[in-house]
Amino acid sequence: MMSNLQRDTLCVQAGYTPKTGESRIPQICQSTTFFYGDTQQMADLFDLKAEGFFYTRLANPTVEALEKRVAALEGGAYGIGCASGMSAILLTAMTLCRAGDNIVCASEVYGGTFNLFGTTLPKLGVECRMFDVDDPKEKIASLVDDKTRFIYAETVANPVVAVLDFEKLSTIAKENKLLFIVDNTLATPILCRPGELGANIVIHSTSKYIDGHAAALGGMIVDIANFDYKGNARYPDFNTPDESYHGLVYADEKVPFGTKCRAQMIRDTGAIMSPQNAFLTYLGCDTLALRMERHCSNAKKVAAFLNSHPKIEWVRHPSLEHDRYHALAEKYLPMGTGGMMSFGIRGDAHDCARFMEHLKLITQETHVADVRSCVLHPASTTHRQLSDEDLKKAGIPANLVRLSVGIENPDDIIADLTQALAEV
Repeated sequence: MMSNLQRDTLCVQAGYTPKTGESRIPQICQSTTFFYGDTQQMADLFDLKAEGFFYTRLANPTVEALEKRVAALEGGAYGIGCASGMSAILLTAMTLCRAGDNIVCASEVYGGTFNLFGTTLPKLGVECRMFDVDDPKEKIASLVDDKTRFIYAETVANPVVAVLDFEKLSTIAKENKLLFIVDNTLATPILCRPGELGANIVIHSTSKYIDGHAAALGGMIVDIANFDYKGNARYPDFNTPDESYHGLVYADEKVPFGTKCRAQMIRDTGAIMSPQNAFLTYLGCDTLALRMERHCSNAKKVAAFLNSHPKIEWVRHPSLEHDRYHALAEKYLPMGTGGMMSFGIRGDAHDCARFMEHLKLITQETHVADVRSCVLHPASTTHRQLSDEDLKKAGIPANLVRLSVGIENPDDIIADLTQALAEV
């Protein structure tokens, strides 16, 4: 039944179905372990021959309810709740890569992702080959070789608000029998389902719109289960027996990636979402569709205001007809691209700071995509670890301000921007 429901209904109904007399919403299962009186049943759990719970480091009922909800929203087959969005990205890479492998990634990604792929993974022997999202197909394809394990990009890039050309990247991936992985955090499955556009694995920082209230840290990996690993030379670990699970071959499983990620990486790192955070995120998800509608409508009004303001040099938001990603947004995200935008103050970093310090309603936060409007100067915060050259590659000039438009009355948001800009 759930597969036939609309996404706004899935926000409310998917993930958990109570039995007679049970609580209407999932309970917080705040337990590290679970009781079994049957020795064989527990042995089967450890061998992955049976489904169930035996230790929260691997799986937990409260977390599972959220995993099923987000997977349903993405049209995927399997979800894995992670401790954070960054842990979701790292676990995905670790599931797929060995030393000597490489990944191909858009340079227009979140600063933490840029640093993970560009600095940390190379120390472990995994090379990252960056491309510009606007590069032609041939240039991006030239980065792929027999050691490439996946192509990675964001639906809506943070903070430059570039919209992904799904057709271009999915075609490269398919032609090379290569996994295509998409971070869908800023679009959410309400505005875009990457799995329907060629992606094989979808990642979320659930700390953003899915939770929506800046209350719960978490990440999610969704295995769309639309990729054939069997006989694919790129993925030997999926086609050879895993001796730590008595010869299990992951390519033979219904959800190969999801099974391998949980069985190996979640097992070995313990980077699973906490039950409390899963519960809060589950509740936040109830209103996701409603909130995204308001975020999108507010952002459109704010972008138009900023675009006409004399102290603003440029505005990046695909709702603007002149925006370079307007056509792609119309094609892939017709309901809107979310509440995040970036703009350039006519001035330098000091002018950006002066503007942000005079805001009263809108707050400075190391966050994005919740109900409250907030701003950030990426070059001096989230992307501070990047060199000037890397900042240029990522499309982040010194005068860029990231604005996450909340669900407040848009007139109040615009009034606050107006008075703060008057101080610049």
